[in-house]
Amino acid sequence: MSDSVVWGYAGAIGPSCWGGLRSEFSLCDCGKEQSPIDLAQPERLPLSPIEFDYRQVRAGVGDVIDTGTTLQLNCASGGGIRIDGIRYDLVQLHFHHGSEHLIDGRRLAMELHLVHRSKEGDICVIGVLLEEGAHNHAFDPIWRHLRKGKESDGIGVDESPATVDPASLLPVRRSTWRYRGSLTTPPCKEGVRWLVMTEPSSLSSAQIAAYGAVYPDSHRPVQPLGERILACDA
Repeated sequence: MSDSVVWGYAGAIGPSCWGGLRSEFSLCDCGKEQSPIDLAQPERLPLSPIEFDYRQVRAGVGDVIDTGTTLQLNCASGGGIRIDGIRYDLVQLHFHHGSEHLIDGRRLAMELHLVHRSKEGDICVIGVLLEEGAHNHAFDPIWRHLRKGKESDGIGVDESPATVDPASLLPVRRSTWRYRGSLTTPPCKEGVRWLVMTEPSSLSSAQIAAYGAVYPDSHRPVQPLGERILACDA
């Protein structure tokens, strides 16, 4: 783990301790609109469609980063989405081993987060739940950067050129759960617009195991929904 990482997913730097690690992490303890949540009993509402405008992004050395807690692909010029007349540019995408959001109390194998930012600085995250199934070749250009073992130095074990189409990482069906939440990692900033796909994408058992060998149990426990509304257009 990088020296710059002062939080993690276990022990004295785990989720239950985040709020006390730094003053700027206080929302992790006292926030009222925190993420992730259990996606249960949503209100069926007519929701605005998401207009996708994704473009291929490089997935070479320097583009895929081991943050110490996740594998992150930076998405410069990766396009974005538009919803309710607001444009959000795709900034980066990353993964969690063990899904962060639950479906009626059930945790899936992994979760993908596509992080977007508007020109005003507002954050919108598309969550894609990942379940065990067929091998998903769309993820291969990212997975080739996984460290081969915990003792290896860094990532970038395969330096051949590759690109990723963010749209190919999404499920075919684009219905969503939606709610107002937060970042799921410190500083747990609130005011994040969450769009979680109701249909999972698949990864093979080998793909899931390869990721979990490097980043085991990298998910935050679910947080209370409270007075918030969980909406769904499915």
